[in-house]
Amino acid sequence: QVQLVESGGGLVQPGGSLRLSCAASGFTFSLAFMSWYRQAPGKERELVAGISRAGSSTNYADSVKGRFTISRDNSRNAVYLQMNRLKPEDTAMYYCYRPATGSWGQGTQVTVSS
Repeated sequence: QVQLVESGGGLVQPGGSLRLSCAASGFTFSLAFMSWYRQAPGKERELVAGISRAGSSTNYADSVKGRFTISRDNSRNAVYLQMNRLKPEDTAMYYCYRPATGSWGQGTQVTVSS
C-alpha cells in the first residue's frame, strides 16, 4: 500500500534552515505528482509546494516563495523540502502528500523559535 514517511523536522531559530524528506513506497513514484502541505495549530492545512513527476515543474505558496525549494530524487523514491530563512510563522506540522490517491504521511513537526 502507499506509504509516505516524513523526517527532518525539529526546532530551529528564526533565519535558520531545515531540510525535510519524504520517503515513498507502494507505488510508482516517478509517475506521481507530489506535494508538501503544512498545518499550524488552529489553522487549516495549506499547500506549501508541489512538484511534477520529472521535477521540471514546481509551484509554491506565496508565503514561501524564494525561501523554500521542493525537489525530488526518483531513484531514491524521495521528495524533499529545503526551507531557508525560516520564520516563526512557518511553525507547523509538515505533511507529504500524493494527490492522485489522497495519501498523506504522518507529518513532521517544524518549530521556529528563539
